[in-house]
This record gives sequence, structure tokens and C-alpha cells, in this order.
Amino acid sequence: MSAGEADVEREVLTVDVWSDVMCPFCSMGDALLTQALEQFGHPVQVRYRSFLLMPDLTSDVPVPVDELLSSKHGIPREQAAAMNEQVAARGQELGLDYRFDRAAAVTTRKAHELSHHAAGHGRQREMIQRLFRAYFTDGLNIADPQVLGDLAAETGLDREAALAALASGEHADAVEEDRRQAEEIGVTGVPFFVFAGRYAVSGAQPLEVFVQALQTSWDETRTAGAQAGS
Repeated sequence: MSAGEADVEREVLTVDVWSDVMCPFCSMGDALLTQALEQFGHPVQVRYRSFLLMPDLTSDVPVPVDELLSSKHGIPREQAAAMNEQVAARGQELGLDYRFDRAAAVTTRKAHELSHHAAGHGRQREMIQRLFRAYFTDGLNIADPQVLGDLAAETGLDREAALAALASGEHADAVEEDRRQAEEIGVTGVPFFVFAGRYAVSGAQPLEVFVQALQTSWDETRTAGAQAGS
């Protein structure tokens, strides 16, 4: 094996994911990506980028999701609840437990800051997935620093260090930079996946779409790497 071939063998495919932890389709997309990665079998680094699904939602006071959906779209609360039940049924097909009767909408800025903090300690994926469960299944207030500190500890992070990072706003600029990049590349909805900086997949697409995107990106990245090393 040549040096160039060895470098290609060690190559790690990068997948950037713009999402918001209050977005059920982002949680579904993450579950589908997880299934695709299990089939893929090559090294992949998943990086989560911040996106605020409702940037105007700035309060840390929880609002029932049905109530928020009703007021946002001007529909009866019963209709909003029925829509969420349909989403929950789709999530259940992927093994996700959505309990919209518990979920409470709040600003997700601090949750995104915690994601960046976790990334610095190699725990971002676990943190994002825990935040999804905290919001959709446990009905926790993910804008509450104490709740976020507990979730950090559950994920293997130092609770006090996480709280200090949240209090200082250490990662606030990283959240805004992700949002700026999303605007720059034209991301208007999430989840939004970018494979190897080349291929985009928008939404919680069928599993085979993710598998194909991984394989195509891997093959083309290896080809480009082999050519560069030859």
C-alpha cells in the first residue's frame, strides 16, 4: 500500500447536520442517519450545527407545544394536537417516543451552547440525542441551566464545567456562526445534512437516501484522496 492509499484508508467522512432540538423531524433524521451509519461500516464524524427553528421564541418559560402550534398557525388547539399525534406516530415507527402532551417549547439557544460545549469534549452526538429525549419524551425545560447541567452530567460531562460555560456564554458565538453558515448556504429548514462538504440531504428522508449519500460521498472522497496522493 502506498502512502497515499494509507491516508485514504484512514480518512474519516464528515457529516454536518443543521438541526434544532425542538424539531421532531430533526430527531427522526438523526435516527435515520444512525441506522444508515450502522449499515455503512466506515469511519464517520457527525458534527451538529445550530439552527433555531423559532428564533423569535426567546423565553425560557415553557409553553405547551399544542398551544404554541395553535397560536403560530391560527388553528384550533384540538387540530394542533391531532397534527402532533400524527408526528408522534411517525416517530414511533423509528423507535422514538414523542410525548407532545409533556413537551414544552422554550428558547433552545442554551441547549445549542451545551451542544458546542459537549463537542469540545467528544460528546456532542450523545448530548444532542439526550436533548432530543429530554424535550420530546421527558418534557424537561431545556432552557433551564440546572436541567442542562444535569443532562451534561448524564452524558459524562462535568456538570460544574458545563454550567460555567453556559453562564459565561462561552459558546454563544459558535451558535451564531452556525446560523450564519446556514444562511450562507441557503438552509431554510431542518434537518439539513451535508456529506463531505459536497452532498446535501434536506429533511428526514427515507433510510436508503442516507445510505446512498454516505456511500457516494465516501467513494468520491476516497477517489479524490487517492488522486492527490498518487
